[in-house]
Amino acid sequence: MSERIVMRVGESLIAGGPPGTAAEPEVIIGELDGPVGTAFATLLGDQVKGHSRVLAIMNTDIQVRPSTLMVSKVTVKDERYTNILMGTVQGAIANGVLDAVRNGDIPKEKANDLGIIVSVWLNPMVAKADDLDHKILFDIHRKAMASAIHKAMNNEPDIDWLLENQEEITHKYYQMGLDGKI
Repeated sequence: MSERIVMRVGESLIAGGPPGTAAEPEVIIGELDGPVGTAFATLLGDQVKGHSRVLAIMNTDIQVRPSTLMVSKVTVKDERYTNILMGTVQGAIANGVLDAVRNGDIPKEKANDLGIIVSVWLNPMVAKADDLDHKILFDIHRKAMASAIHKAMNNEPDIDWLLENQEEITHKYYQMGLDGKI
């Protein structure tokens, strides 16, 4: 049996597709009988208008394992945005979780014991994109979810790497500000 996983945290940013298709999930992973389980149950039972918390599902009634709770980072106000978030992106998140199990980042024997809370960012511009490519959007969010889980479960980046590279890493938007682009 695998070691107890109290809490792991990770994030990933995957871009490179058409405008609005970038994904930036932030995940917390842990045992359902610990602090992550408490947070999971609290979030699911305490819904907030515009920031609905929903389970990641493969289809309308097929929940993914480990149980995964999606929380939107953006206030949801638009029906089309809701349909994209609770359709294309929800399916992508669920598939990214299964990819992480298949890749060995999440031990298969822990699939019923772990919970994942994922804070999901979906660019609001997708609601207005007439030519939105749902396949690209799905693939990017799927890849980003699997990547965030991989980083969380492997404690990446580790502290030694961060300390060694601290001065070479500049936040993208800080640099854009320095360059006068924002």
